Amino acid sequence: MSKTIKWGIISTGHISGKFAEALKLLPKAELTAVASRDSKTANEFAKKHGFSKAYGSYQELADDPNVDAVYIGTPHSFHLENSVMCMRKGKSVLCEKALTINADEAREMVRVAREENVFLMEAMIPRHIPLLKKVVQWIKDGKIGEVRMVRASRCARQDFTMEQRQLNPNLGGGSLLDVGVYVISFAYQIYGKKPLESIGLSHIGEYGSDEQGITILKYDKGEIADLSFALRTNAVDEAYIFGTEGYIKIPALFAVPKKASLFIKDEEVEVIEEDPGNALAHEAEEVMRCMNLGLKESPFMTLDESIQIMETMDTIRKPWNLTYSNDKK
Repeated sequence: MSKTIKWGIISTGHISGKFAEALKLLPKAELTAVASRDSKTANEFAKKHGFSKAYGSYQELADDPNVDAVYIGTPHSFHLENSVMCMRKGKSVLCEKALTINADEAREMVRVAREENVFLMEAMIPRHIPLLKKVVQWIKDGKIGEVRMVRASRCARQDFTMEQRQLNPNLGGGSLLDVGVYVISFAYQIYGKKPLESIGLSHIGEYGSDEQGITILKYDKGEIADLSFALRTNAVDEAYIFGTEGYIKIPALFAVPKKASLFIKDEEVEVIEEDPGNALAHEAEEVMRCMNLGLKESPFMTLDESIQIMETMDTIRKPWNLTYSNDKK
């Protein structure tokens, strides 16, 4: 029998609210505590979403012995600090993507998780959606032959102020860490390995952060991933997986993927159509599944892979002279 998992949430921003709503869909998830740096904000969030406790500091939540798992919804630049604080108190941690600011921080976060023998996972929704798992099975079954190319785009159009997290370089803002991580992680999900070469181009905007970019990843057998990402560009949000015998198309992959089509010789021969509902519920469910099985990481989003993804993003941004406040000087 699976046990009830008592959840805490650190941060009361938009994504934390969506995650709280996702938890309500899971019968074995208990909304135990929420923490903000402002007690009034924490109390308002707790009342709105039905949490039992509200704390005016993150440390108070980490110290709460009744909390089993913590969702970290703070900006990228605080992920390491907040996650380590919770793991040192024996909490399982689901940390919002990107896992950290850079690979050094990712390695440190994973080191602490293994030292404390606690569960840790990067929150990467596409890894846990059933439709995507079926697509991966198509590939394993050889339905498109050998995968040779992945093409994916995750672009959004919105106006942001300097004070907002999305384009604030002091908070790890910019398209690479905010949305580029999706397409890079997707390439890892399909190929199951780290690229040999990673190159890219970007536009650094008025705030000093990358507003849009592209990257090409090349792998050991000549496979390629062609990836684009942006925060101020209205573009198609989709993915293609091209093989020697056919290809797969996934519209709206990084929004709410509801369809995947298998093409052989340009003819659509098989279709998966299903609504994932609140997609965040799938990653929360995976955390709970792993905790009940005594696993310290998810086989669908491993810690070593999260480190490698951060290493790839470090390599991509180095020629851009793009640095974050947490980078070693």
